[in-house]
Amino acid sequence: MFRNRVEQVSLCHDRAFKLNLDTQKLHMKSILLSCLTLISLSAFAQEEVNPNHYSRNSLEPGLEPFYHGVASGDPLSDAVIIWTRITLNSTDPVDVNWRMATDTLFTNVVASGTATTDSTDDWTVKVDVTGLSSDSWYYYDFEYNGDHSLIGRTRTAPTGGVDHLRFGVVSCQSYENGYYHAYREMVNRNDMDCILHLGDYIYEYATGGLSAGMPDRLVEPANEIISLSDYRTRYSHYRLDPDLRDAHQQYPFICVWDDHETANNSYSDGAENHTEGAEGFWVDRKAYGIQANMEWLPIRQPDPNDPEREYRDFNFGDLADLNMLDTRLYNRDEQGAGNDNERNLLGYEQRQWLYDNLSSSTSKWKLLGQQVMVAPLTAFGIPVNDDQWDGYPAERDSLYDHLTSNNIDNMVVLTGDIHTSWANDLPGDNYVASTGAGSVGVEFVVTSISTTSSPVNFGVALIQAVNPHIKFADLAQKGYLVLDLTEDAAQSDWYYVSSITSPTYTSSWGAGWKTNDGDNHLTQASTEAPAGVYPPLAPVFNPNSNVGIYEQMNEPVIVSAYPNPFVEKFVVQFNLFERENIHVKLTDVSGKIVLTKAFGQMPNGLHYLEVNVPSQLASGIYIFTLQSGENVINRRMSKL
Repeated sequence: MFRNRVEQVSLCHDRAFKLNLDTQKLHMKSILLSCLTLISLSAFAQEEVNPNHYSRNSLEPGLEPFYHGVASGDPLSDAVIIWTRITLNSTDPVDVNWRMATDTLFTNVVASGTATTDSTDDWTVKVDVTGLSSDSWYYYDFEYNGDHSLIGRTRTAPTGGVDHLRFGVVSCQSYENGYYHAYREMVNRNDMDCILHLGDYIYEYATGGLSAGMPDRLVEPANEIISLSDYRTRYSHYRLDPDLRDAHQQYPFICVWDDHETANNSYSDGAENHTEGAEGFWVDRKAYGIQANMEWLPIRQPDPNDPEREYRDFNFGDLADLNMLDTRLYNRDEQGAGNDNERNLLGYEQRQWLYDNLSSSTSKWKLLGQQVMVAPLTAFGIPVNDDQWDGYPAERDSLYDHLTSNNIDNMVVLTGDIHTSWANDLPGDNYVASTGAGSVGVEFVVTSISTTSSPVNFGVALIQAVNPHIKFADLAQKGYLVLDLTEDAAQSDWYYVSSITSPTYTSSWGAGWKTNDGDNHLTQASTEAPAGVYPPLAPVFNPNSNVGIYEQMNEPVIVSAYPNPFVEKFVVQFNLFERENIHVKLTDVSGKIVLTKAFGQMPNGLHYLEVNVPSQLASGIYIFTLQSGENVINRRMSKL
């Protein structure tokens, strides 16, 4: 059944950084000059294929053709999204079979079907599996032509009386800045119901733009991503990380975007890291980022008629309601200093949707998953960062007023973006820091998975002295948090990894803070919140396993070829499973060769070719051919 594979066995904020971007781009330039070689095609000296001769990542042959693994997300009481991506040396539409069962052997299949994908979805497969039982763990997989994907594990949301929930919370995962050890820890501990991702799933910068300079952690494409093909390729590259792949395999995710899914410090009509004209039109760039995000993540689109809407809500019985907000793209006005009472962060429609949900909720805990810090952060009375809710004070005042005027208790805000850890009271009128009286809720801010922390010129003690509602802050460590909910308390435990730049690391509990039922303010926890009992992990992929046999793969795989149709150039991403002599050519429909180049031996791993076609090339259909030894792969390309 598992042909050509190892048998499966059981188991932000970057504003301060942006000020130094010109300096970092100099480092990026030196990296690019040392790593990239421009090679002219022999047929037309002025045209070129731009190859990358080192491997940034590589496909696992045992996962063919589902190299990106599987994922699930947006769990409801009777439904959940399941996801995969199929990679074939073909451009024809593909039918992929799927199934869901209550056991890893699939002896009790509860749902199954077939989904079709093609280039319009970037060969991703997303199925909304309905008719499931609430509060249940399931296992699922995909199949094509006898090849099966990894087995994924997911679960549905509970209904009715619920006494315990645990969410992993993550944010900000710059691939170039470090390893995803936090995800490895979350998989190993196996004690969460779901992972909430609060944004900055990818970063838009060019190679070296936000980087620790690790030679094995370089992004594709090498340029700053602007086009739809750029965004798709960047997601594809991130999703090949084995730790991220394993976390998606084992837990359902609930994701929202922040700014770097489009561009740094974005808002509805632009971004700090977007130059209108020189980098295209913002309306197009934003649409490309949103489309790729929807294709590559297991997200249920809340309104098919409104592709820009990502805010949505989830219910977990009588214990928690979760509202996932978009404080970034939907209706946010441009950042600016000063107390501008007309500046929108949520916008009217999202704000009223949130207020209606908060007022009608009958669950114990009202959770808000969102991007930028709600609690004030000031220095001598001046807001430190106008990208946060401090830059939209009327919006925050309105939220506080709605909570107090409607006697809404137990609001817990979950925040990402700033790559550091915080536990905050949300100080309303007449707030008393020593007792917590006057706090309208609490906020837990998760540090980054790997993204660098913004420079801070003063210590935590001084921050808390001038912001007494801030009860805890850690400005350096990387990791994740676990939100533990019971009827009595909501506790956040921060966990940190010792290093993100070394392949080896240790993990530790950093701090715990909680709010008791009805308190609306923070109390320090003396110990970690205890976990419950969770079902076995889905069978994990082990590329070094001696169990099972798969055929040695020799044939290269084209992962992507974009854009198609193209105008002046296109980019081909391909994988070699062993060192090969590579030759490429482009022919028209009559068989005439219009471009050709021999590259000699290239190492195994993923490679990246930018093909600039001759300016005199006519519009029409062309065949791109990649040949390695006796293996020949063709990809049909259209020129506009």
